[in-house]
Amino acid sequence: MEKGDLSKAAYRGAKLPSVPEDLVVSGVLDLECDERLWVPQAKDVWFRPLCFNVSHGYFVNILRVRKSGILSRHRHTGPVHATVLRGRWHYLEHDWWADEGGYAFEPPGDIHTLEVPEGVEEMVTLFHVTGAYIYVDVDGVALGIEDVFSKLQAARKHYEQVGLGADFADQFVR
Repeated sequence: MEKGDLSKAAYRGAKLPSVPEDLVVSGVLDLECDERLWVPQAKDVWFRPLCFNVSHGYFVNILRVRKSGILSRHRHTGPVHATVLRGRWHYLEHDWWADEGGYAFEPPGDIHTLEVPEGVEEMVTLFHVTGAYIYVDVDGVALGIEDVFSKLQAARKHYEQVGLGADFADQFVR
């Protein structure tokens, strides 16, 4: 860096107030990581948390499904972003497929039924979910809800049970 050239200098001002620490999670694409990191969600379904943003009401996780068939029918209260890392899936209500290496945006209010097709041994997708999933029946009647707080609670319980300690989940909280 030439004298007087500050283009490569780090910011040297004061830290802005109320800014949380950065969150960096290494090895997120290592899908064969320590099994204890995967939180059970249902039979043959797990999630690996990456971020629980309790102040903004969203979570980021990797969902791993090792079964074919219907996973859930749900409505979103906020936008969802999905990147398929392995396998494929689709919604019965739409004609598009989320294939390995693909990206999907799901708008708030959309109701859909997630299916992993026969022949897919493992589906793994990175999800960024704002708001909640409202699980519904075929007529849209609410059956249950899942949000950043219930996901955090499930992670704390699981990490306590597998010996990592409930506070292991706190590293993902922002």
